[in-house]
Amino acid sequence: MTKLKTSLLAQMINGNLYGPDHSIKGIFNFLNSASPGDAVIRYWIDEIGVKIAAEKNVSCIITEDPRGHAIDVAEEMGVSLITVKRIEIANAFALKWAVESFANNSKRVVVTGTNGKSTTAHLLYNILNEAGFSTYCNTDAQSEFNTLIDPMVSKQIAQYGQNIEYLVIEVSEVQGLPDRLMENHAYMMTEAVSPDVVVVTNIALDHVNLVKSIDEMFKETSGSIKALNKGVAVLNALDSLVFKMKDYLTNNEYILFGKGDLYFQGEGIYYDDKLLIKENDLPFKSQHFICNIMAAVGAAIALGIDNKSIKKGIVSYQALDRRFSILNQNPLIIDDFAHNPDGIMATIKNIPLKSNSTIIIVSAIRGSRGREINQLNAKALIKGLKTNILRSHDFKLVITSSIDVVDQANTVTEDEKESYLEELKKENINFLFRNKLYDAIKFALSSAHKNDTILLIGAQGMDPAQEVVKSVLKELEL
Repeated sequence: MTKLKTSLLAQMINGNLYGPDHSIKGIFNFLNSASPGDAVIRYWIDEIGVKIAAEKNVSCIITEDPRGHAIDVAEEMGVSLITVKRIEIANAFALKWAVESFANNSKRVVVTGTNGKSTTAHLLYNILNEAGFSTYCNTDAQSEFNTLIDPMVSKQIAQYGQNIEYLVIEVSEVQGLPDRLMENHAYMMTEAVSPDVVVVTNIALDHVNLVKSIDEMFKETSGSIKALNKGVAVLNALDSLVFKMKDYLTNNEYILFGKGDLYFQGEGIYYDDKLLIKENDLPFKSQHFICNIMAAVGAAIALGIDNKSIKKGIVSYQALDRRFSILNQNPLIIDDFAHNPDGIMATIKNIPLKSNSTIIIVSAIRGSRGREINQLNAKALIKGLKTNILRSHDFKLVITSSIDVVDQANTVTEDEKESYLEELKKENINFLFRNKLYDAIKFALSSAHKNDTILLIGAQGMDPAQEVVKSVLKELEL
């Protein structure tokens, strides 16, 4: 960024510059990890943050929300401060700059959709690694920097430390701040990556605090396809809305998975009616995981990866945390990031139903996400129980607000709690409520027999479940 001045940067991101016009000599970064010459992107900053930036000798600060006397202090201390109306424009610029500066010769893939995008991206990453390529992916087994609403991905690309041959970037289909939808997020971030391949896994209703209909979900998600300037679209043909996206393609090729080019039938996964991977070689057998595998395989085919490497990458794959993860065998404890109606239904559908066993479900309410998504999640849970469990198995249901493990941004409000529980009461579904995740899991484990199955489902409120399970197992000496 040696040739980029803060005055030019401000113009390019539709911002206003306060303070001097500096040359930017570092990378886009966070305030806490910034080095001299870096450009700091931060949603909000006050005068204390400006003083810290000055001490770190950063080239500039970019913010949407300058609080207190931030602007005055910046001008007094000679700090370049750029204010923007949409912080995502700055982050999209940072991503584009990082790709062009550090991965300009790479082949690039964007993966988006409501469910399955993390698993699909990570599967493709494993295929490319097995094929021997240097690959950066913003989704890994430990953490997911997939929101692109901060400079983490651009920072990681800049600091990768070796030649990047492939980029696999997971792009959220919808993003927002508490007070607004980040409109056209998928389009903006996909355009910044300038991908050779775009994968769309599915479209389902989620983020209902930001979008109010499946049509809005379609509009936002389809932005990734609209931003595909050249290259191949990999589309889920089993999802009617994703299938519809091929109509947006003009001069682009596309690969359909689920049916059409790439499908699962009988002995395994077929491409062009030839058996590519046998069912026995698949790391997972459930329907939604097979869809994720086909999506990753479709992307690999679009990139020209050989069949041997594709098969090797699939067979050797180890799942991301909280993707139908097995935490214990007797009783069987399954942990899954089922956070929206489609995810909840798919997870419950794939619970192994052992004879003479009880199914114990511990479900975390989604905190600070609104009343409607919790009503929809509760209804999906009820439908899953009625469709897959109630007729054949005893069950116990525990609902939790996880107040002992969530931060302020994920705290369950009283309204969210009531909206969830009322749906269960209306359908006469018996349940226990526990405020603390620890108490909910302890009840499940203490009441389970060795042949039973415990399912842990939910988003942020269930994220710490693995450590809680370990603690409870130790306490109960199981």
